[in-house]
Amino acid sequence: MRRLHSAFRVSAFAIAAISVTVPSAADSIDDYVRSTMEAGKIPGVSIVVQRDGKVVKSQGYGYANLEHQVPATADTIYQSGSVGKQFTAAGILLLVEDGKLSLDDRLPVHFPDAPASWHRISIRHLLTHTSGIKDYGDEIDMRKDYSEDEYLAVIRTIPLEFEPGTQWSYSNTGYMLLGILVSKLAGKHWGEYLAERLFKPLGMTTTRVISERDIVPHRAAGYVLDDKDQVKNQDWASPTANSTGDGALYFSVKDLAAWNAALDQRKFLKPEHFEAWWTPVSLSNGTTYPYGFGWGIQEQRGYPLIEHGGAWQGFRAAIARYPEQRLSVSVLANLEGAEPELIAKTIAGLVEPALKLPDADAKVPDPDPARTQRLRDVLAAYGDYRKLPGMAKGLAETATGSAREASARNRAAAQLKAAKRFTFLGEDDLKGRALDMYGERVARTAYYALQSGDERHVYRIHLNEQGQVLDFDSDER
Repeated sequence: MRRLHSAFRVSAFAIAAISVTVPSAADSIDDYVRSTMEAGKIPGVSIVVQRDGKVVKSQGYGYANLEHQVPATADTIYQSGSVGKQFTAAGILLLVEDGKLSLDDRLPVHFPDAPASWHRISIRHLLTHTSGIKDYGDEIDMRKDYSEDEYLAVIRTIPLEFEPGTQWSYSNTGYMLLGILVSKLAGKHWGEYLAERLFKPLGMTTTRVISERDIVPHRAAGYVLDDKDQVKNQDWASPTANSTGDGALYFSVKDLAAWNAALDQRKFLKPEHFEAWWTPVSLSNGTTYPYGFGWGIQEQRGYPLIEHGGAWQGFRAAIARYPEQRLSVSVLANLEGAEPELIAKTIAGLVEPALKLPDADAKVPDPDPARTQRLRDVLAAYGDYRKLPGMAKGLAETATGSAREASARNRAAAQLKAAKRFTFLGEDDLKGRALDMYGERVARTAYYALQSGDERHVYRIHLNEQGQVLDFDSDER
């Protein structure tokens, strides 16, 4: 889901009290979460850690509501943001099993008045963000109420950014359309359908579509930081903007514990649909992109990671699943600027040492300064829309034309332009892991700290057997 800004100020006392509000047994996870909240001025966080199907830690920290000084707990209800996409995808897969559609149906099968460009788009394209339909922006007024038919009419006018199946570009629009399709085929709103087929049967007792009008026990307030680093309330969005299939759910970490348990047991879909759900999408140029149906397919220290994050109306959410370790970590926060994905990965490393993220302060001799320079050159070339021999095919041929890609390139360029240091932190030799990403075998992952102005970013760079860059990402430490 898209993010909005907000406007309400709270006292400095409330922020200072956040890290000590909820007493608990001191451990490394508690220490880490509280220090992260204090550094980032995060009002409230709730987490659940599960291993071998059992909850080993479920806890809230800080405040669910600053104005009323309500502590965050494992029962606190947060907004899902795009973590909700996996549930919309589940709804589609259930309809497949009911014989209502096929993943390879073209959109005109279900939308007879579809524009000509949609004739080349399949349901699978929508699920995997490869449809080419532009991520909505000003086309949707977040303060206006729309019926699903009115949303559909707007979506019909949104152009394609690339030929379906040729590129990957995150599209909330595609998942909004999937939600409309679930409603159409189920004969009821997609949220009601999921409540009947998923939420209630799986014991997700509080998961539901967002409603600011209804009385929702344990509901958290959402917050943002303004340009003066002051905490403000989330901005307002219309009720229908909070009811679309791209991520408009309420849930608690207790609900996510039930969800993760159901995923572990693979109890509500056929085995082949679970496999498809978590299989990287194939692109027409022979490469793949590490995204399935509402799930990102990644790795952490060479081990498979199935994950997704979300952001909406002053909330952030993340689920991280580690199938080899039978470990999952879910994190919910009520601040737009929080980084629950990083929190989840760090907690996983505290639980399982093999998953521990590289130390951003590590003082490690660089074994190959020439490679470091080559990798820095690749990052700079990506930021400048150039191709280099050091780029693998998937990265070199990325050209979606999307605003999201432009933002990623501009961000990389800006960070490198302001860079003071690009420092080697460590690397993982993955040749024995048989880990395929982007249509090639990942041979090595190298980690670097980039000091950019007052910010420090840790880059994770995936390399193939020839030493070319398959892809990279970064987080702020």
